Amino acid sequence: MNQLDPNREQWGSRLGFILAAMGSAVGLGNIWRFSYVTGDNGGAAFLLVYLLCIIAIGIPIIMAEFTIGRKAQSDAVGSFEKIAPGKPWILAGIMGVISAFIILSFYGVIAGWTVKYFFSYLTGGFNVQNDGEYVDVFVGFITSPWEPLFWQFLFMAFTVGIVYAGVKKGIEASNKILMPALALLVIILAGYSLTLGGASEALSFLFTPDWSALADPKVYLAALGQAFFSLSLGMGALITYGSYLSNKEKLPGAAVSVAALDTGFALLAGLMIFPAVFAFGIEPGAGPGLVFITLPGIFDSISFGTIFGLLFFFLLAAAALSSAVSLLEVAVAYFMRKFKWTRKKTALIIGGIIFLIGIPSSLGQGILSDVKIIGGNDILDSMDFIASNILLPLGGLIIALFMGWGWKKTDALKDSDFGESALGNAWIFTLRFIAPIAIFLIFLASTGILKL
Repeated sequence: MNQLDPNREQWGSRLGFILAAMGSAVGLGNIWRFSYVTGDNGGAAFLLVYLLCIIAIGIPIIMAEFTIGRKAQSDAVGSFEKIAPGKPWILAGIMGVISAFIILSFYGVIAGWTVKYFFSYLTGGFNVQNDGEYVDVFVGFITSPWEPLFWQFLFMAFTVGIVYAGVKKGIEASNKILMPALALLVIILAGYSLTLGGASEALSFLFTPDWSALADPKVYLAALGQAFFSLSLGMGALITYGSYLSNKEKLPGAAVSVAALDTGFALLAGLMIFPAVFAFGIEPGAGPGLVFITLPGIFDSISFGTIFGLLFFFLLAAAALSSAVSLLEVAVAYFMRKFKWTRKKTALIIGGIIFLIGIPSSLGQGILSDVKIIGGNDILDSMDFIASNILLPLGGLIIALFMGWGWKKTDALKDSDFGESALGNAWIFTLRFIAPIAIFLIFLASTGILKL
């Protein structure tokens, strides 16, 4: 087994590592994106395919990222430099660092919106006369040139603060508080939502498959894409987090734990959102507007709605924070090693740069709304397209190919803790053949090259 770097930061406990990795995976995508994609693709049949994708593709790539990180004891780029010096595999690490800058720049904008809504409920909710005014409130806020920047800055300051404090005292400590709090909140909110009158329809929608939906190939690609993005694959976060792990921890159990907790959280989010959606006659496939326009209208019309709204937007903001921390850590870990900077200096510089990169995404909702970049999309959606549809799938593809083909099989099995087992051989087979084909199909479909 490789020797650990005595000067490198380490997780304080296995639980801390698993909660941090879960925090990386659990984000806005688990709450509104999961519900929206499930709603758009037929509910239970999609859910079944999604779970199969988590098991068949998600867990093997989590394992690959953890193995690379722990073996190399380095950041996303440094890991490939150490294990395969002078080889093109390093592209996966470089794309991970670039993705961290791009994703966190626009993610901070949207997360800032959730923080603003949380503070609005903290101070008594919205003073509107009817549901239609929630559209005006939301549009008025995001098109303002300066107000969203304030909330984006506040969110980024929280993110920088946690990474600034270090692996144990910052990332691990914050996730030990945030993850149990999120789990408790989502259970409470789901329990309350199930009392609103739409429970039977919601449960039927989520757990009674309409098998005819499986005739549409889009369902498979949507499920694969959601599984991939939900678990934070391909961006170097799990490589970076794996690099702070000691040799005594068993990787297969950790990978399954992270995937299971992330999936369980997404299902609970579905149980939280869909009963409310059906109780109030909303279209299950409604997009992001569901969170900022429709749900506040629902909170307004139910007893204890202000408290419900307060808890919901705290849940969203905290989930966004745990993911943002992992993205910032990918970039910080790289620049700390590259320039021999201290963690504190790196967190402040890189966090500041990412905030500045995000400003056009914020202004693109208002004064820069006429600026269209990719396929007629505004700045924020274009940034999302570049990262989510190009960089992440290609990063994940290279990681799967590297683990399957670029690493000596006996070494890969030993370093992953699988050993010469049937499971280990199935893992290598998946990374060599199944995962690359599946990820390549996601890439072709999401970039519009493959028309379905």
